[in-house]
Amino acid sequence: MAHRPDTLAHAPLGRDSAYPELYDAGLLYPIPRAANRVPLGIEEGALPFAGEDEWHAFEVSWLNSRGKPIVAVARFRLPAASPNLIESKSWKLYLNSFNQTRFYSRQEVMETLANDLSVAAGAEVSVELFDVDASELSPQQLPGECLDDLDIAVSDYTPSSNHLSVGEEIVEETLYSHLLKSNCPVTGQPDWGSVLIRYKGPKIDREGLLRYLIGFRQHQDFHEHCVEHIFTDLMAQAKPTQLLVLARYVRRGGLDISPWRATPGLTPPTPLRLARQ
Repeated sequence: MAHRPDTLAHAPLGRDSAYPELYDAGLLYPIPRAANRVPLGIEEGALPFAGEDEWHAFEVSWLNSRGKPIVAVARFRLPAASPNLIESKSWKLYLNSFNQTRFYSRQEVMETLANDLSVAAGAEVSVELFDVDASELSPQQLPGECLDDLDIAVSDYTPSSNHLSVGEEIVEETLYSHLLKSNCPVTGQPDWGSVLIRYKGPKIDREGLLRYLIGFRQHQDFHEHCVEHIFTDLMAQAKPTQLLVLARYVRRGGLDISPWRATPGLTPPTPLRLARQ
C-alpha cells in the first residue's frame, strides 16, 4: 500500500476528481522541497548542487479568440533552488483548465503559464511552446556507456549506498542505465526512467553502481528527490570532483519530468528527449 507523505495530507490528489472546465491557477499544488531534503543532509539555503526540473507537457490546448482549439507541447524549466516543487497531477489538472478558456495570443498563454507556475514554485519558471511536430521534440539517445548489459545478481530493491565503491584510478566518464524505477508517493504507481551519471574522480565500480540504481525499484519518492538522493550518495561515497546526475522519466498523464543536479560548471546535454518520453 502506498504511503502518503505528511506534505500531502490535505492535498486533493490521488483521489477521484472532475476535470476543470475553465482556467484555474488555484489547482496547482506546491510541495516544499525542504522536508524531503533533510533526510539527505541538505540544509535549506546551502544546496550542494545546481540544477533544474525540466518538464514536457503533451496535452496543452486552449481556445483562440474565435473559439478555435489550439494545441501545443510545452517545455517548463523549474530551478532546483526554488522552495517548492509542483505535484504532477495538480499540474495536469491546471493545464486541463486551459482547454475551454479563450486566450487572445500564444504569448498570453505563455505569460499566464510562467506567472502561475513561478508563484507556485516560489521562483521563476521558464516556458516554451512548440508545435506538435517541431523537430526540437525528436527523440535522441543518451551519450556514454550503458550499464544494463552487466550480468549481475540482484536481491536488494531499496536504495543502499553500501553498493557504491571506487578504485584508485581517476577517470572522467559518462554512464547511463534505463533500469531506473521508483514509485509515486501520491498513488504508488510505478515511475519508469533512465538515468545518466557523468563524473570526474575515482573510478566507480560499475556493477555496484547498477545494483545501487536498481535499488530504487521499490522506493517511494518524487522524481526530483530520487535524483537528489542519487547525487548526495555518489558525492558521499565516490567523492568525485565533478558530478552530474540526470534522470529522464517516462511520460505519464501527458507529462514527463527530467530533473538534473550537478556540481557547479556541469550542465546536461540539452535538449534531450528519449524515445520512452
